[in-house]
Amino acid sequence: MFKPHYRSKLRDALNSGLQGLFSDARQNLFRRRQEARPAGGARKMSAAEIDDLARRVIVPSLPTSDEERARATHQDAGQKLARQDRWADLSRRIRHADATRLTTPGGETASMLLAFGARSDVVAAAEDALSDGVVPDPAGIAALDEVSAEMPGDYACAMVIALAHLDIAWAWHTQMFETAPEQSLTEASHHLESAARMLEPHDGAALDAPSLVAAQCALDAIRETRGRHLADDYARLIEMDPYGQRHMRAMGRHLLPFLASHPTIIEAEARRIAMLTSDTWGKGGYAWVCLDALIGDERVMELLDPEFFIEAMRDILVHRRDQHTVNQFAAFCAISMAPRGAGTRLSRQAEETRAQLHACLDWVVADHMQELHPLIWSQTLLAADEYRMLPPRRALAVGGRQIALRIIATRFADQLADGSAIAFSPHGMYRLPAL
Repeated sequence: MFKPHYRSKLRDALNSGLQGLFSDARQNLFRRRQEARPAGGARKMSAAEIDDLARRVIVPSLPTSDEERARATHQDAGQKLARQDRWADLSRRIRHADATRLTTPGGETASMLLAFGARSDVVAAAEDALSDGVVPDPAGIAALDEVSAEMPGDYACAMVIALAHLDIAWAWHTQMFETAPEQSLTEASHHLESAARMLEPHDGAALDAPSLVAAQCALDAIRETRGRHLADDYARLIEMDPYGQRHMRAMGRHLLPFLASHPTIIEAEARRIAMLTSDTWGKGGYAWVCLDALIGDERVMELLDPEFFIEAMRDILVHRRDQHTVNQFAAFCAISMAPRGAGTRLSRQAEETRAQLHACLDWVVADHMQELHPLIWSQTLLAADEYRMLPPRRALAVGGRQIALRIIATRFADQLADGSAIAFSPHGMYRLPAL
């Protein structure tokens, strides 16, 4: 959901040229694909030819998926309860979600979604102020601190408030460091200390509360005093909640700063997590840990075991058949692992690994896709080109559908060349001969 402060800006930007954003991103993606073609490769197709093929890709498209509705339900519930000062009710819901390991259809942790909604008003207000170069009104976070004082010993409320401090600390760092570095560091440190103070009395492992352990890991990822223990902390969290892929993906992201001193850390920890979660995911833990890390830092590609990663993807799509996850991995292979353009070459080994992962798009789509979730594709595309301002939801849905159909049509051009169409069902992709 976009913050109210940005809605008018987004609308104005869209009317003044944001229509070209998806066009630019698509051109960048397809240019990289064409630059990476070997000499003597397949003939380059024009945009009109690709669009003609895309019209013969028949797949249901869901502007709003079950996953998005489930996430919104939990986030809205958390926000509503916080706005109504029903913190005891919010605490019970978070505790229940922790105890039952409740997730959305796509595997997102319900307790963390409730916590996100509960703190969203305060965090959004602080982010909006900082984006305008103004010091946030302390009343919002002070009101949350008062809730903690009124409910001592309640880990769920403490977790929500700690994450609010953590988000605001991150906002100070990302939005104000360049213009006011000293103030940014001072304010961020203050909020980190407040977050640590909120979490310190509570033992997530003893309480069997994955959300609390996840919040502690998020804090420790920033604090140098605990950074060296971060991998072990995440391993304990994942052992508590092996179905929560959020924790594995966060582990990979949070280990990125250690690559300079420990280049093999992510690959080694991914193998460790794959073994730890083998009963739940097969080899899938390897892919979950590496997924966001591969997008965040190309150095991860250098030491990745592509065969292991591909087997891990296959295991994930066997254990979790929901279409959110299928679209997520399809977009990852198609866009995040697309060939790099000229002048951005990796080592030969890393380029080969990237090409292997990109080629997995064929079997992910052909064997597993039944419906298209456009928002996943559009967000992956725009993230790949580092656009900081996202267009409105409608534009995301339209653009995501267009780019997904164009990519699928390009990958399966040989099957479409004779005028046939390709369609999707629960049994996989199939051809419809030309009439």
